[in-house]
Amino acid sequence: MKSYSAILNLPLFLCLMGSAAFAQIDLQGKITESVTREPLAGVSIQVKGKVVGTITDSKGQFSLSTIANPPFTIVVSSVGFQTQEIEVEGGMSALDISLIEQAVLGREIVVSASRVEESVLKSPVAIEKMDIRDIRNSPSANFYDALINLKGIDMTTQGFLFKSVNMRGFGATGNPRTVQMIDGMDNQAPGLNFPLDNIIGMSELDVESVEVLPGAASALYGPNAINGLILMNSKSPFLYQGLSASLKSGVLHESNRATATTPFVDATIRYAKAFNNKFAFKANLSYISAKDWEATNYTNLNVGGTADPNRGPGTDLDYDGVNVYGDEVQTNINAVAQTLATNGLIPQQAVSLVPNSFVSRTGYKEKDLVDYNTKSFKAGGALHYRINEKIEAIAQVNYGFGTTVYTGTGRYSLRNFSLVQAKLELRSDNFTVRAYTTQEKSGKTYLAGLAAVSMLNDFKTHATWFGQYTGAFATARASGLGEAEAHLLARQTADKDMPMPGSATYDQLLDKYRNMPIVDGGGGFADKTNLYHVEGFYNFKNQITFIELLAGANYRQYRLRSNGTLFADNKEGRNGTIPINEFGAFVQAGKSILANHLKLTGSIRYDKNENFDGQFTPRISAVTSFGEHNIRLSYQTGFRIPTTQNQYIDLKTPSGTLVGGLPEFDARYNLASGILRQNLSEEAILQVINSDPTIIQKATAYAQAAVTQQATTAITQAVTAQVTSGVNQAVAAGQIPNVPAAIQAAISAGVSQALPGVLAAQLPGILAAQVPGLVPNLAKAYALEKLPKYKPTKLKPERIASYEIGYKGIIAKKLFVDAYYYVSKYKDFIGGTVIVVPTAAAAPGLPIESGIGVGNFNGFARTVNTNETITTRGFGIGLNYALPKGFNMGGNVSNNVIVDFKPSPEVQYSQFNTPKYRYNLNFGRRITSSNVVGFNVVFRHQQSFLWESSFIVPTSTDVPIFSNTTVPAVSTLDAQVSLKVPSIKSIIKLGGTNLIGKSYIQSYASPNIGSTYYVSITFDELLN
Repeated sequence: MKSYSAILNLPLFLCLMGSAAFAQIDLQGKITESVTREPLAGVSIQVKGKVVGTITDSKGQFSLSTIANPPFTIVVSSVGFQTQEIEVEGGMSALDISLIEQAVLGREIVVSASRVEESVLKSPVAIEKMDIRDIRNSPSANFYDALINLKGIDMTTQGFLFKSVNMRGFGATGNPRTVQMIDGMDNQAPGLNFPLDNIIGMSELDVESVEVLPGAASALYGPNAINGLILMNSKSPFLYQGLSASLKSGVLHESNRATATTPFVDATIRYAKAFNNKFAFKANLSYISAKDWEATNYTNLNVGGTADPNRGPGTDLDYDGVNVYGDEVQTNINAVAQTLATNGLIPQQAVSLVPNSFVSRTGYKEKDLVDYNTKSFKAGGALHYRINEKIEAIAQVNYGFGTTVYTGTGRYSLRNFSLVQAKLELRSDNFTVRAYTTQEKSGKTYLAGLAAVSMLNDFKTHATWFGQYTGAFATARASGLGEAEAHLLARQTADKDMPMPGSATYDQLLDKYRNMPIVDGGGGFADKTNLYHVEGFYNFKNQITFIELLAGANYRQYRLRSNGTLFADNKEGRNGTIPINEFGAFVQAGKSILANHLKLTGSIRYDKNENFDGQFTPRISAVTSFGEHNIRLSYQTGFRIPTTQNQYIDLKTPSGTLVGGLPEFDARYNLASGILRQNLSEEAILQVINSDPTIIQKATAYAQAAVTQQATTAITQAVTAQVTSGVNQAVAAGQIPNVPAAIQAAISAGVSQALPGVLAAQLPGILAAQVPGLVPNLAKAYALEKLPKYKPTKLKPERIASYEIGYKGIIAKKLFVDAYYYVSKYKDFIGGTVIVVPTAAAAPGLPIESGIGVGNFNGFARTVNTNETITTRGFGIGLNYALPKGFNMGGNVSNNVIVDFKPSPEVQYSQFNTPKYRYNLNFGRRITSSNVVGFNVVFRHQQSFLWESSFIVPTSTDVPIFSNTTVPAVSTLDAQVSLKVPSIKSIIKLGGTNLIGKSYIQSYASPNIGSTYYVSITFDELLN
C-alpha cells in the first residue's frame, strides 16, 4: 500500500516542490475609475495563466503574493470596465491603475462558444451574453425573465417563476432541445427531462453572467444541445466577497384571476469570504412567494376550438375545456342506451330516441384543482481551495425547493418539488475535471386531470353517471321534451349531489386523489430519478503552440425511479430502477492564419447511448477579422438522444396513455392492432367505403337483421299484450276456463295466428324508416376494419445540420452590430403520434374496430421519428448604440420559419411554436461611478402563431387537430428607474412589466400573464 500511496501523491509533491523553487513576489496597488478617480472595490486582479488572484477592498486597494517568475502578466477586470493586461517586470511592487468604463457592447469575453476564452466579436457562432450590469439595468422581475430581451430568444410562461427558454423554433413548455447549465452542471430535472428554470436554479445575487448560444452546440457539449445552450456562471467567492442582500416586493395584477391583484415577495442574501487567497467559501439563500398566474381558457377542444363564452359545461354535450379537467371522460350515449335496453333498464324502443352522440362528464376548472401558491426556496454553497497557483478545487451544492404549475400533456401541479445538485471539481487555466449528481424528488406533484377523473369516479362511477344521463335523456324525450332540453335535464340528473369546490367533501376528495400515486388510481407522482455525470477536458496550449488543441470526454448515467408513476420501472421484472448509460468524447483544433485575420476551427464529437447507435457530430467554422469587423461562417451539426421519457414513459392521462418509443411498449400494449389517429378522419373512412361496395352491402344486411330483430321483439310484445287482454276478457266472460294452462294455450294460439299478419303489415315500413339511417354508421364500423394498422418503427436520435453566416462589428466606436442568417435541416425529427387500439366491438357481429366509434378503445401517444427532412431558416439583427453620459439605445429583430414540413403518418404536427417575427426596443441610462440615477425602458412585440402540442389534441376522433390554437400577438412595455445610494451601499429600483396592462399568453393552455409592479433595494458591501 505504501508504494501505491507514494505514486498517487507524487504529482502533488512535484507541484509543491515546483512552487517552492521560485521566490515570492508581493504586489500592492490601488485601482480607481479613470474619470472620477474614485476607488473601485471588488476589481479582480489575476495572474494570467494561473488561478492565483485577489480583489480590491472598499478603498480600491489590493495586495497579491505570487511565485510567478517576472516578467509575467496580471489581468485587471471588472464588469462594466475595459479589461487591462499589465506586464509586471522585476522590481515592480506598487501599481496605480485606472479603469475606463466600457460603454460599447461586444468587447466582453466568453468561453461557451469554443470552450476557450475569446472576444464576443470573434466568436465562431452566434452568442448572446448577459452580465451583472445587464441584470441590474433590466426592468424584468428577475434575471431569468430578462433573457427574453436577448436576440432570438423566445419564452413560454407556465407560471410566475416557471418559464422555458426556446430558440430557433420548436418551442415548448419544457424544451428538451435546449440545454441549460449552472457552473458546468446540466440543470435538467432528469425525470422531467428539461430545466426547471428559475423555480429551482441560481440565486440572482450569485449570478455573474449568462451566455446563450442559439443553434446546435452538440459538437462541444454533447447530446440535446440541438437548438441552443444556456450557460449560467456563478460568482467566485475569491472575486466577489462580502455581504450582499436584496429585498423585492410588489404586486401581480391580472383581471381573470380569482383575486386580480396579489402581493409577492423576493428576498435574497449572499455572503462570501476568502482567506489568504488560498481558501474561500460562499453561501446564498433565496425565497420567493406569490399567488401564481391562472390558466382560464375554457374553449371546448371537441368542437374545433370554438371560443364562444356562452358555450361550455352543460351546453356543449361533448365538452372538453382547455383548462377544465375530468371532462376528458366521454362515451357514445347511443351505445349506453343499447346496453341499458339489453339489461331491461329502459324499453327497447327508447334506444331510437337517443342520438349517436358523444357526451362528456362535467369537469372541474383548473383554479379549483391546482396549487397556485407558488414559492421557491433556493440555497447554495461552495468551498474553493487553491492547491497551488495553477490548480483550484471546488466543492459545491445547490438546493432548490418549490411549488408551481407546469404545462405538459396536461397541467401538472409541481408541489413541493425539489432538486439537489452537488459537484466536485478540479480546474486550472488549461483543464477541468468535474463530477456531479442531480437528485430529483417529485414531492407532492400531481397531474390535475387524473386527480379530477378519479374524484368524479369516486363521487359516481363513470358507468353509473352515463347510465343515469342516458336514462334521464330517453325519459325526457319520450315525454315530449326537445333534444336540447333533454340534454340539460339529463346532465342535471347525473350531476345531482356532485361535490362543489369549497365544500368539505370536495376538499377531501381532492386531497385523497392528488396525494394517491397514479399506479393506485390517483394523480400523484412518486419520482426520485437521479443523474450522475463525470467529465473532463484538457487544453494543450502549454504543450502545443502552433495550433489550439482541446480534447474532452464524459460519462453519464440516469437512474429512473418513479415507482411506476412516470416510467415503466415497475414492468418487465424490473426492481424499480431503470439505468441508462451514455458516454461521449470530443476533440477540437483551431488555427489563426493570414496574420491573424482568419481563424479556422474544427471539432468532432462521438456520443453513444446504450439504447441507440453512436453519433458523430462535426463542426467547422471560419472567422475573418479586420479591426473591429468580423465575419463568420460555420457548419454545425447536433443531435438529440430521445429523452428518458421518450424512451421509457408509461403514464396514464385522462385522454390516454403516454408510452415510450422503445420496442417493449409495442408488445405490452398490442400497438400493432391499433390504427393511427389521423387515419380515423371522416375523409379517410369515406374513402374506404367508396372503394369497397361490399361494405354498404354488409352494413345494410346487418342493419336489416338488427332492425328486424328489434322490431320483431317490439311487435311481438305488442301483439302479445293485445292478445293477452282479449284472452283475459274471454276468461272473465266464462268463454275460456280460468286455468293457467288453458289461458297460456289461448294466448300462444292467438299470438301465432295474429303475429305473421302484423309483421307483414308493419315490418316493411319499420325497415324502410330505420335501416337507411343506420347504414352510414354501420358502414363506418366495417370501414374501420379495413383501415391500415399501425406499423411500429425503430426510435432513433434526432439530427440537425445547420449552416450560418454572421457579422459582428463596432462602427465609429459607438454602434455595436450583430447579425446572422441560418438554415437548418432536421432528420429523424422526434415527435409523437396517437394510436387508437380497439378493446371491444360496438355490438355482437361487428368487427372489433367498430368499438372505436362508440368509445371502446384505448388511446396511446407514442414517441416516433418522422421520415421527412425538415428545413428551418431565420435571421437575427441586433443594434446597440452608446450615447454620451451613460445613455444607450438599441433593439433587435429575429425571424424563424419552417419551410417544408408536411404531416406524416409518423409525426402529425411540427411543434414549431414560434412567431415568424419578434423584436425588442430599449432606451436607458446605466448607473456608473458618476451616474447615481439609471433607467431602462423595453418594448417587445411578437406576431401571433399557431401552437401545437400534445396538450391540446382533441379527444373526439372526428375533429381536426389544431383548428384554433393560436397564441395571439403580444406587445409589452417594461420599465425601471434606479437610484444608487452610496451612503448605504445600495441601489433602490422601482419597476414594472407589461405596463400596457393587457394580459397575454405565451403558450396555448398556459396561464394569462398580467402586469407586475415592484420596488427593490439591493445592498452590496463592495458596491462601486
